[in-house]
Amino acid sequence: MDVNLVPLLPAVQVLVAALVVTVRDLFIKDGEPRGVLALYSLIGLGLAAAEVILLLGGRQESAFNDSFMLDRFALFFAMIFLLAAALTILTSIHYVRQTGIREGEFYALILFSTVGMMVMAAANDLMVFFLGLETMSIAVYVLTGMWRASGRSSEASMKYFVMGAFATGFLLYGIALIYGATGSTNLTQISAYLLDQPSEWPIYLIGGGFLLLIGFAFKVGAVPFHFWVPDVYDGAPTPVTGFMSVAVKAAAFAAWARILLYKLSPLDSDWVFPLWIIAIGTMTLGNLLAITQHSIKRMLAYSSIAHAGYLLIPIVVGVEWGGLPLLFYLLTYSFMTLGAFAVLSSMAEGNDGRDNYSDFAGLGFKRPFLALAMTLFMLSLAGFPPLAGFTGKFYVFRSAVLAGHLNLAIIGVLNSLLSVIFYLRVIVAMYMEEGGAEGKSFRQAPFVYIAIAIAMIGTIYLGILPATALDWSRQAFSSLE
Repeated sequence: MDVNLVPLLPAVQVLVAALVVTVRDLFIKDGEPRGVLALYSLIGLGLAAAEVILLLGGRQESAFNDSFMLDRFALFFAMIFLLAAALTILTSIHYVRQTGIREGEFYALILFSTVGMMVMAAANDLMVFFLGLETMSIAVYVLTGMWRASGRSSEASMKYFVMGAFATGFLLYGIALIYGATGSTNLTQISAYLLDQPSEWPIYLIGGGFLLLIGFAFKVGAVPFHFWVPDVYDGAPTPVTGFMSVAVKAAAFAAWARILLYKLSPLDSDWVFPLWIIAIGTMTLGNLLAITQHSIKRMLAYSSIAHAGYLLIPIVVGVEWGGLPLLFYLLTYSFMTLGAFAVLSSMAEGNDGRDNYSDFAGLGFKRPFLALAMTLFMLSLAGFPPLAGFTGKFYVFRSAVLAGHLNLAIIGVLNSLLSVIFYLRVIVAMYMEEGGAEGKSFRQAPFVYIAIAIAMIGTIYLGILPATALDWSRQAFSSLE
């Protein structure tokens, strides 16, 4: 067996950081400051990011008989996961102290879930993918319910666990059927089998592919498998919600792209039409229900569903046109969504989430920086130029047009226009309504402001100067060949 540990280095680094945080937490007495745990976590993530950057210049490598791949695709997503984890930790430093969440457990679980995501993105074997999926999922289940003073958090954790287990069942049964048809769980060998037998595949092979499709649809919150998203996102601690909406979604799409979009691409003719329907239903229902919400956090939950619909467009388009838009849009979505949830976290007051539209009334006069940041993120999510959201949506809709799915592109544009209603509603509340909204100042929560500033820079930069990120996205998807 090929035991090459180089491809595992970034994931191992994050794992070591998680273990260090866990052990160090045991020796901190009650009442002592635990801020050092956040520092250890950030150092571990930083070292892992440095390793990813160094490995980008090297050649593609594999480990454990090609079960684990180190390619630009895996490294691209590793950077998204590390970014999401770092910004979540920065956002959480003040939040966890205020809500009474145990810091050591919280940071360690963020890191453990990040390890699982990195394994998912690099997996070239269905069993390795499943291992990464469960590592990520179990950690996020616990993170969702860590706000013990809130009954909604416990309820959200239970709902997420039940629905997640349901989705896992689809995935595992789909893996079993594919193994039964091809005699292997290795994606390279499965792809070779499909190419050698271009027609008349066993029915259980097609069924296995559809079960994987359903499982992935659950994980990304696509219609009609979306019903867990609003309650789970609303009940989870706000930084965790941001982490779920970005990192968990990115991990699911990374696995979807490697497994279904690329390795099982000969089967795509069987599921293009169902995916077309799911994409339209997801973006439309997500936007329509977002309009009816009074809670900004819940609105962003439905918005996340709608954005999952936009991200399904490159999946429908296929390998030729969909790779670059999918990766680039996930990158842009990470900055603007994490930034929005960071602003929400800065508004929290103990057990009071303060996430209704009325809670943001007058924020533009009390906390102009927070209002400016939230305005930037809302406009970007809506797709206003020259921000990152506009650039990302442009390439997504462009790919649909180039691939001959003009109707899908038109529906996507109309849905994007529809989303302006609820995004601008936040801006109207901050600048045109009177109220006593007052988020945390820099002195009260400096790390939240750092996270928001990083998200703002990323949102603006990717909108104005996207060339480098686009080239990186192109190279990342090309490495799957």
